Amino acid sequence: MFFLIDGLLYHREKHTSALTLVDRDHISLIQQECHDCPYMGHMSEDRTKERVSSTAWWPMREQELSEYINTCERCQKETRKHGKKYGLLQHIEEPKRPWETINMDWVTGLVPIP
Repeated sequence: MFFLIDGLLYHREKHTSALTLVDRDHISLIQQECHDCPYMGHMSEDRTKERVSSTAWWPMREQELSEYINTCERCQKETRKHGKKYGLLQHIEEPKRPWETINMDWVTGLVPIP
């Protein structure tokens, strides 16, 4: 259900309070304010959706918020992945002659020293 109050268009879904219907031009601003907010940090997808859902509505809101958050560059860089842990160190038997065993440690992502 849609209704107009003081020049603002509102939308109400079943069992919810009235939400401001957002103009397409303002969606990216709302996404930035609710997710990239400097004093609150980059919130999770659920928390960002909860924050936006309490005040604003537009068609495809949930999908657009998910896409915005999942493509957030800062979140991609700083969010710890919850995949499998690295394997345990494996014992290497002591070689019986030189160059019998060769081992390499791969270290990547180091910041160059100026």
